[in-house]
Amino acid sequence: MKKILTSIAACGLAMLSLAPDAQAQTSDRKTNISVYYNWLQYHGDLGSEWFKHNKVEYGAGVTVSRYIAPGLDIGLDLSYGDMKFSADYPKNTYYNVRRFDANVVNVGVPIKLKLNNGWALKEDAFIAPYLVVQPGVFFASPDLYDINDKVTGNSDVYAFDIAAAAGIKFNFSETVGLFIQTGQHYPLTDQIDGITNVGKKNDRYLQHKLGLSFNLGKAKDTDGDGVSDRKDKCPDTPAGVAVDENGCPLDGDKDGVPDYQDQCPTEAGTAAMMGCPDRDGDGVADKDDECPDQAGLPALRGCPDADGDGVADKNDKCPDTPAGTQVDATGCPLVVDADGDGVPDNMDKCPNTPAGTRVDANGCPMEVNPALRKLEQPIRFETNSTVIKRTSYGTLDKMVQALKDNPEYSLRVIGHADSRGTDEYNQGLSERRAGSVKRYFTGKALDPARIVTEGKGESEPAAPNTSATNMSKNRRVEFKFEFFIPNAPQP
Repeated sequence: MKKILTSIAACGLAMLSLAPDAQAQTSDRKTNISVYYNWLQYHGDLGSEWFKHNKVEYGAGVTVSRYIAPGLDIGLDLSYGDMKFSADYPKNTYYNVRRFDANVVNVGVPIKLKLNNGWALKEDAFIAPYLVVQPGVFFASPDLYDINDKVTGNSDVYAFDIAAAAGIKFNFSETVGLFIQTGQHYPLTDQIDGITNVGKKNDRYLQHKLGLSFNLGKAKDTDGDGVSDRKDKCPDTPAGVAVDENGCPLDGDKDGVPDYQDQCPTEAGTAAMMGCPDRDGDGVADKDDECPDQAGLPALRGCPDADGDGVADKNDKCPDTPAGTQVDATGCPLVVDADGDGVPDNMDKCPNTPAGTRVDANGCPMEVNPALRKLEQPIRFETNSTVIKRTSYGTLDKMVQALKDNPEYSLRVIGHADSRGTDEYNQGLSERRAGSVKRYFTGKALDPARIVTEGKGESEPAAPNTSATNMSKNRRVEFKFEFFIPNAPQP
């Protein structure tokens, strides 16, 4: 017997070293069926074979149990075994019974107390020790043999039975485990060996079990994220959202805003900014803030307005306008210009110039040299980009040289965007593209005042935004040569 128990222990340790994460019987899988081999060792009036090395008579059994609470299962157990014993001769022969051979059946109600109850060990622990108390009924049919090895009697024995056992279970997966258990039965009879001691009940026996355990049931997963409700710390996750092992939405930048709600999933931000950072704390996310290092106003895309005239300081050509003064787009006081040509009426010698006509300092129409018009070739940009392509340098350099050769002209730079994105975002993107081109010109030693920029957003497409080819045509900057009017306000 000692060799058998040693082999079983070694097998269990080997399985432990190879086992993956496991699951015990839990509230997710409440029903368990166990099948096992069992063998019995007698102790009574004829002697004892407890924990002695002897031939093992195999039996079998099955247990069906139900999870009641963490640490508690209750079930029904049925087992059969063959129990034999031969007394030393002639030491115990005065009973006229030298040996017996009994078929033993036990039907019991095992009450299992598990140490993997959530506070001693986790419910899903790989190693799961337990104790069992099992009231039940004992049935036996012993054949009795005398000292001459002749049958002296055969009778059926029925009695109530109390068993107590200890065991350990190895949970190899959510559904399968192996267990080893040893316990002692106390049948309320002294007739197993055919010998009765009046006033005493000496007959008892050990029952050793080795078997497989199968958990049945399906884990409840209300939100369908693949993590059972029992383990799910975020049980109401929307369908289709990627989650971690706890059932909570992934949060790659660890800012407390889950990736599926995070507008800046790779940068740590704040919940108020939908996961985006706001360096200057002005309530405008850096990705939308045109002045990310200066606290400003949401209405001005995060830029400050020192004189409160509604024009951001970076665009304000008259930064100290008195409070309450009406200003134009450049932040300067409004002047009367009925035909809108940029020349005040009191200086306009052509006061009824049609809208959109370019005029000279007197407000009269001007004509640009046709040779310069041929240089007005648009350049294009990648999606959501303000970086000038190298292939556009030649086109830009021709206009640079033309401006240097013709100081009486200025150049209007007009940015555009395709239809992807919001109107507000595309407007800003078109302005930034125009600004990028202006920096290229000023980097070539041209007077910044001669380069006028404006953005049209997506409002003036060169082609319908119905294909990738057409949209690439709309991601552009266009150019118009104009006569240069020193100190003229820019739109």
